[in-house]
Amino acid sequence: MRPTGRLHIGHYFGALQNWVRLQNDPSYDCFYFIADWHALTSDYADTSAVAQNTLEIMIDYLAAGLDPQKSIIFQQSQVPEHAELHLLLSMVTPLGWLERVPTYKEALENVKDKDLHTYGFLGYPVLQTADIVIYSSPAEAGKEGISLVVPVGEDQVSHVELSREIVRRFNLAIADLIPRSFANDTELYGVATACGISSAAGPGITPASRLSLAEKLAVLQIAFRSSSIQERGYYLANGLGKLSQLLIEPDFMLTQTPRIPGLDGRKMSKSYGNAITLSESDADIRAKTKVMVTDPARKRRSDPGNPDVCPVYDWHKLFSPPETLKWSAEGCRTAGIGCIECKAAMADNLIKWIAPIRERRVEYEKNPKRVLELIDTGSKRARVEAVKTMARVREAVFGWEKKRAEIGSGGSAAGA
Repeated sequence: MRPTGRLHIGHYFGALQNWVRLQNDPSYDCFYFIADWHALTSDYADTSAVAQNTLEIMIDYLAAGLDPQKSIIFQQSQVPEHAELHLLLSMVTPLGWLERVPTYKEALENVKDKDLHTYGFLGYPVLQTADIVIYSSPAEAGKEGISLVVPVGEDQVSHVELSREIVRRFNLAIADLIPRSFANDTELYGVATACGISSAAGPGITPASRLSLAEKLAVLQIAFRSSSIQERGYYLANGLGKLSQLLIEPDFMLTQTPRIPGLDGRKMSKSYGNAITLSESDADIRAKTKVMVTDPARKRRSDPGNPDVCPVYDWHKLFSPPETLKWSAEGCRTAGIGCIECKAAMADNLIKWIAPIRERRVEYEKNPKRVLELIDTGSKRARVEAVKTMARVREAVFGWEKKRAEIGSGGSAAGA
């Protein structure tokens, strides 16, 4: 999450609750981070609060139940490999893909107090992709690769889909071709013809050619590397072979998130000023919920209402026990209770729910040095994995280790 302020109950039910569940499942290795570079995509003009907000977010993570012993929790900018991979991914990402992102166009239309016409804001999906796939673990000899999943709600699925497209294009541009196995020259030429690469490979791969099967495979590799990214994708889709595993295409894990409207009925957001933070005091909770919007049809105390369209009832479903939920629904429909009574009961249960989180938060607030140590330790652990990925990607892009080996064995730098 971006460090733009303290987290609210919408963040908890929309993400944190599920993150805690996943960290307690031994089948997952969880990486959660504070996206301080992403905060700059919109708040680059004033970065004075980023450091403090990073601490606040970490405290909220810990208070909500994330455990540094079960998850790797880190700060994005402490793992510079994210930025390096972002740079490399940006080299292959078409500009049009980024300009068509719905949230980009929406922000340009709606945000008037900030200049978002920057590459940083336009390119945030590329950095987001790097954030995800830098923790790829492709299959090694004798071992299975680890799948890469991102827990998201339905409104974020398109972001993961774009990440898949970016990774697929990067792999097509950089990863090595692993041709399928061929029994003989005739089969090689038949497959090459069927998938469309035979004309690019030339007469060297025809059955009449005197080249050996190994030499023809080398010609095929050269033809593949000389083709466009689109052509490579076509060849692979039609049976030429597969790519070496470089970066894993991420998948999404669709999580069910409850409806959490803000105090004014709109989506809960810090920028709208309609949220209850995880650190909110009892007095502020009561004051803010007292003015929550309700069913607009209930203009008078005696008017019956519909709890299904009332934000207060949505919050009851999150915080209140079944008997209170029933009391609220029946009282609303029959005008047996007023909105003020309903809000007060909901606030009581919200306060009971938030109290343990707030207490844990206060304990961490008293020891910011400990919080900083946890951020630093988690960032070091994350970087161990990121370094492995970037070593693999860097070699695939530039081939320096191969070049150094050639020179070290007496090869010619100019003639390799």
